[in-house]
Amino acid sequence: MRTMKKIVFAFLLLSTAFTGLQAQKYGHLNFGNMLSLMPQTKEADEQLQAFQAGLVSKGELMAAEFKGNVAKFIAESQTGTMAPKVQQERQAALEKEQEAIRAYEQEVTDKVNAKREELLKPIVDLLEKTIQDVAKENGFTMVFDTGSFNAILHAADSDDLLPLVKKKLNIL
Repeated sequence: MRTMKKIVFAFLLLSTAFTGLQAQKYGHLNFGNMLSLMPQTKEADEQLQAFQAGLVSKGELMAAEFKGNVAKFIAESQTGTMAPKVQQERQAALEKEQEAIRAYEQEVTDKVNAKREELLKPIVDLLEKTIQDVAKENGFTMVFDTGSFNAILHAADSDDLLPLVKKKLNIL
């Protein structure tokens, strides 16, 4: 009789453990796809393109001026009337101008990246909070980002939260 009670107790303990495992609900969502569907992201992209275009136009002016200066230097140096010292000074000035263009290109890259971060951070924060809210409201234990490489090994029993998140954000 005692052995029977131990078996029943072990069975109840195991069935309770399995019930707890089965009650967990997992979901998945492609974060990047959801982010691209948000109208705020499209607005941020437009703002970023306008910002970048303004910076690039200044760089194009610098490059055009440099090209003109190089052409002028080549034409004058081919006449043979330019003193070697003057030629060296002009060549050094052109190299300095070229370095300034390279530095400006790096500055543009840094500014565009900073602006992208500034524009996207509040949108990403909103999406992350919305996903957390949807997961809590619908009883999901975990939500996996299917847009990340190797972030999920098996998703046969998970639910795609994209429709729920779109609904919560009023995106059709």
